[in-house]
Amino acid sequence: MTALLECDHHLVRAGQVILTDKGFAGRDFETFLTERLEVHLVRPDRKDESTRHGRLARVRQWIEAVFDTLKGQLSLEQHGARTPAGVFARTGQRLITLAAGIWHNRTTNAEIKRSLIAYDH
Repeated sequence: MTALLECDHHLVRAGQVILTDKGFAGRDFETFLTERLEVHLVRPDRKDESTRHGRLARVRQWIEAVFDTLKGQLSLEQHGARTPAGVFARTGQRLITLAAGIWHNRTTNAEIKRSLIAYDH
């Protein structure tokens, strides 16, 4: 991971939070991220170290739910675009559609706020 970020350091911005799993533990890696790239590393605490961030299961579960929504309800794996610009446009369209659906469901007091099933034709 260090080699990737060394080469493509433009992938991160100063102040950005990077959430990882326990496998990214290591003093050299953390020093590289915090001092060289100026980002914040957040990962679950290992058993052999003092408590810093605690368990991150809820955050990781939330991230997986977002990915599942993007891949499932919004069909992002079958986007059909042929260029990166097309992928960005189709992804943006689907996210705006999801936001509009959630807004509509909240406005109409729908029982399930994140569901788009009522709009699926």
